[in-house]
Amino acid sequence: MKNIIITGTSRGIGYELALQFANAGHQVLALSRKTPHVLLEHKNISCLSVDLSTEDDLEKITNFISTTWDKIDAVVHNAGSLVNKPFGDLTQADFEYVYKVNVFGVANLTRICIPFLPKGSHVVTISSMGGIQGSLKFPGLAAYSSSKGAVITLSELLAEEYKEQGIAFNVLALGAVQTEMLAEAFPGYQAPVSADEIANYICDFTLTGNKFFNGRVIQVTSSNP
Repeated sequence: MKNIIITGTSRGIGYELALQFANAGHQVLALSRKTPHVLLEHKNISCLSVDLSTEDDLEKITNFISTTWDKIDAVVHNAGSLVNKPFGDLTQADFEYVYKVNVFGVANLTRICIPFLPKGSHVVTISSMGGIQGSLKFPGLAAYSSSKGAVITLSELLAEEYKEQGIAFNVLALGAVQTEMLAEAFPGYQAPVSADEIANYICDFTLTGNKFFNGRVIQVTSSNP
């Protein structure tokens, strides 16, 4: 049985991840601004309503970990925000909103988890093919895709900084997955992979991928819009 933290569990991939880990017998801390009743009612899931970009909410997480768990076996940074606008229409507030969740939220949560991550633990960041250098890029996603590139570099850096402690950091750069966020970015597009299917892949990678990889960016894609 593992202790696993997952962000962005109110819908889509994060919601499916929380259920799949919990149904397999693992203890899950589900972090999101809104909490589905199904997760609240699961015996293996603890839920916190938090905004990862605020110091007060980070304190909630620290208090839970220090009083409930003695260690964290894995963290899955799944939460994400997206603004779909032409670059000329993007404001500083738009960029700040996206970066607060997609970059600062990842950094903040990782920082408070470090003292509880033992040798053999695994931190997985869900990025996007849009954040991969040289990949196909799409108009309207300047804030989102650049933020996903930022967390790739952050994960690579942390893998080096904490390798002596035996904490693995890896990134899964996803292609098209049928979620509400995909529909916001590409209305009408039908992805070949469901949230449930990709959650199954992420679950397995979280539990076993650190045996084979550290500081790696794995491209998980069969299709782009």
